[in-house]
Amino acid sequence: MEEPQATLARLRAELDAIDGELVDMAARRQQIVAEIGRLKRQHRQPTRDFTREHEVRQQARARAASRGLDPDLGERLVGAMIEASLTSQERDRLEALGTGAGRSALVIGGAGRMGRWFTGFLATQGWDVSVADPAGAVPGLPWHADWREPARRAELVIVAAPLAATAAILDELVTLQPAGLVVEIGSIKAPVAASLEALREAGVAVASIHPMFGPDVRLLAGRHVILVDIGAPQALAQARALFEQTSAGLAEMSLEQHDRLVAWVLGLSHAANIAFFTALARSGRPIHELAGFASTTFGAQLAVAARVAAENPELYFEIQSLNPHGTEPVAALAAAAAQVERAVAAGDAAGFTELMRAGARYLREADA
Repeated sequence: MEEPQATLARLRAELDAIDGELVDMAARRQQIVAEIGRLKRQHRQPTRDFTREHEVRQQARARAASRGLDPDLGERLVGAMIEASLTSQERDRLEALGTGAGRSALVIGGAGRMGRWFTGFLATQGWDVSVADPAGAVPGLPWHADWREPARRAELVIVAAPLAATAAILDELVTLQPAGLVVEIGSIKAPVAASLEALREAGVAVASIHPMFGPDVRLLAGRHVILVDIGAPQALAQARALFEQTSAGLAEMSLEQHDRLVAWVLGLSHAANIAFFTALARSGRPIHELAGFASTTFGAQLAVAARVAAENPELYFEIQSLNPHGTEPVAALAAAAAQVERAVAAGDAAGFTELMRAGARYLREADA
């Protein structure tokens, strides 16, 4: 009879072999995906086919159920493969098109997290990318201790610096008169509005955009890039072209509209999460104790709050404090929390119920 430890070792070895087969099959799947992508490009077909994705997910659920597995597990496995496939197809499409081939790009602030994202994104399109950042070099890319001279020569300059530094850089570019397109990517536009206008009036091709995603994003499907109209349509069209061959959603709006929107989309969500983890930190309850008995809702909220807490506090303070529309959502959050508190303290079941029902009615519009 086999000893328990020997049985355990044998079973673990079988699992290792199966895991290896899964990875091998995933690699084979990616090879097929690459061939499909080439065919789509040849016939000018879109990268994403939502009908086909739905069919594949449903097939995975049915197959999992027939094998005694949780259908959700089957769909998650295939869903991960679909996202990896879309990421590969998007990257391959950009590489094949090579819209930046032979052209020079400088990322000021390229050692930062979003700066690094842009260096990779542009390199995928064939741009000859270099970096200027006081934080130091980025491995594998040319680095400039001073951004000024390379900015004058580059065909594309991405300014991925903190807002105060961005305004100062844009102001200097007015005098430097760069030959190429200047694109700033700040989360708030009011602090750089005057600098953008000065550049435009000086005859520099300048555009303002806001990628509505973080630096960890690989697939742009379901993500958005805001194109801010500062009265330079040709420059904005050039900025739009950087993303047109991706699956990102592109939305154009005025500078004032952008800051109003961001106050609610970023400012409110950040404030809610900061308030959430601040309340927990002041509760006197150890987080491992709370997390150990987490409900589904608490676990999901805790995961989001942990990501927010790990972000750059200086950037988040800029988003809250420099937006001229930033106080409205935070005040609304405080008023809503007070309303919930009053309903609970007063035993007002009807009022509490109406808060939840009103929220449900509002949120249903997202699915309409």
